[in-house]
This record gives sequence, structure tokens and C-alpha cells, in this order.
Amino acid sequence: METEKNVTKRVPGKTGFKNEMKIEFDAVSENEAFARVAVAAFVAPLNPTVEEISDIKTAVSEAVTNAIIHGYDAEEKTDSEADANKVYIHCLLLGDVLQVEVVDEGKGIENIEQAMEPLFTTKPDMDRSGMGFAFMEAFMDELEVISEPSMGTTVLMSKKLGTLPWIDHEE
Repeated sequence: METEKNVTKRVPGKTGFKNEMKIEFDAVSENEAFARVAVAAFVAPLNPTVEEISDIKTAVSEAVTNAIIHGYDAEEKTDSEADANKVYIHCLLLGDVLQVEVVDEGKGIENIEQAMEPLFTTKPDMDRSGMGFAFMEAFMDELEVISEPSMGTTVLMSKKLGTLPWIDHEE
């Protein structure tokens, strides 16, 4: 029979649970859905609510889309050039907190503050709404954007998940 101490070590939440995932994929629009679902599946052990999953999927979708569309100017590349570009996602679960890092090695952002303003877009001709960073900020607890022209962009997001396992509530 398992002791409570052993069970506590296996249960995610405040017990010190840690898990990590890294994925790399071609910077093509078709991979946005894959990224969204992969991160959602990664947080499944924490038993997130439907709303939390939806928030995470939306934020990841926006970050990956930005990397593909803005970081690499995907619409301006040939198929072989686009295939050479990569998007990297690094996820870390620390207890009940998800940290997500989305990285591209593209053209970077000249003015991060301006880029984060709602409705600002560098691609109005593509019907881009300019709400990507606003959505990331709204759906995650923390958002940080690190970028320099010609050096790529890193989007760091975190979200504390409110659903904790029953074991954490027991004294």
C-alpha cells in the first residue's frame, strides 16, 4: 500500500511537482494548431478547467502565429525558405504554474512597446487585427516580450492554474 508521502510526490500542485517539455517545428501556419494542442496536453496532469485550457491555447496560438507571420514574414518566403525557419516552445510546470516560452529566430521587433499596443499591426494588408499581444496578456497571468531587430523574439508567458489536487487540501 502506498503511503501518503509517496502519493504526494506524484501529484501535481503545490507539492513541488515539476515537468518540462521542449518542441521544435517548422514555421508554417499549419503547425499552429499542433503547438496549441501540444501545450494543452502538457498541462493535463494538473486537471485544468476548460476555461484555463482555452486561455492557454489562445495565448500559445497567438504567440506561434506572431512568430510565423511577423517573425519570419511567412507570406514572403518560398516553401524551402519557410521550411528552414523554426519555432521553439519550451514549457515548464512548477507546481501549479505553467511557464511557456515561444521563440523564433526571425527579424525581431523594432519597438516592443508599440507592437504590444492593441490594434497595432505591421500587416494591415493581411487583415491582421493587432490583438495578439493583448490576447496573450489577457489570457495569461504574466507576459514578457524580449526582442531585438535581426535577433528574433522570445515571448515568455505564465499562468497559475487554480485547480489543485485534493491531496493539497488535506492536512
